Amino acid sequence: MRKVGVVALKTSKKVMQKILIAFLLLLLLFFINNTSLFSKQEKGEPLLLAHRGVHQTFSMEGIQYDTCTAERIFEPEHAYIENTIPSMKAAFEAGADMVELDVHPTTDGEFAVFHDWTLECRTNGQGATREHSMDELRALDVGYGYTADEGQTYPLRGKGVGLIPTLGEVLQQFPNKELLIHIKSDDPEEGKLLANYLSDYTVGNFSNLSVYGGDNPIATLKEELPELRVMSKASMKSCLIPYFIIGWTGYVPETCGNSQLHIPEKIGPWLWGWSGKFHERMEKVNTRVILVAGDGGFSEGFDQVEDLERIPEHFSGWIWTNRIDLIGSE
Repeated sequence: MRKVGVVALKTSKKVMQKILIAFLLLLLLFFINNTSLFSKQEKGEPLLLAHRGVHQTFSMEGIQYDTCTAERIFEPEHAYIENTIPSMKAAFEAGADMVELDVHPTTDGEFAVFHDWTLECRTNGQGATREHSMDELRALDVGYGYTADEGQTYPLRGKGVGLIPTLGEVLQQFPNKELLIHIKSDDPEEGKLLANYLSDYTVGNFSNLSVYGGDNPIATLKEELPELRVMSKASMKSCLIPYFIIGWTGYVPETCGNSQLHIPEKIGPWLWGWSGKFHERMEKVNTRVILVAGDGGFSEGFDQVEDLERIPEHFSGWIWTNRIDLIGSE
């Protein structure tokens, strides 16, 4: 009986050793397959995405989605107004590799480049932006509502008349520049309108364009222009949820292909292969990875020089910033 017990004990130890070895080999496989230590380094520094171009900055304290940010700007350091062609030009000159802009359809079949859903905050106009013609929008002063002292003075008033451009004018002004277009609604019809509009202006060349916005217009836009990179909450989930499950193998779900991902820096470390290996995998399927600051709320960006120290060592994707004027030359 004692010999049987000894044999059983030795057998049990061998089984445990095999299990332990298998477990260690599995961990090694996880590490080798997902470490960024062997990621390509020739890509160089991350690229810079300038949110709204060069624009007036404001306090984020207590901000809500309906906060009029023009009423709480800091003392202006320059006269640039967001979403205007001079603002975008200044952003590219400051070192931006891509500029983000917002669009709204107009009553006369155009797309106006302007941030807010309504006009009252920034301009001397009233009502929803999309309920006006392009001529009506051009007549407005887009710098009208900016104040740094609770309305005592308006330093940009009178300087923004006629500065709301059409999307077509932006595309013509920057034909070889990277642009990220933001659809502000969740109307699927807007996706179809934008698809037709982009087809007319770009003659099928969408390599420098990306679009993000509500689930419905983005889904429609993707159906109309499958070659265009797009992003929405739904498209992000369709990519990242299956990637969370099987990404450790190196497999990239088909739903991740030819798209764009905005990854908050707090979420990034939970992705298989973050950051260099993850970026390489997405790059192979023609998907751009854009790193946003914090948890991604309220368009958080890497806005101070010291913020750049938080960028992962092996990351060579895109960095979201609200202060291209500060970090563009770093």
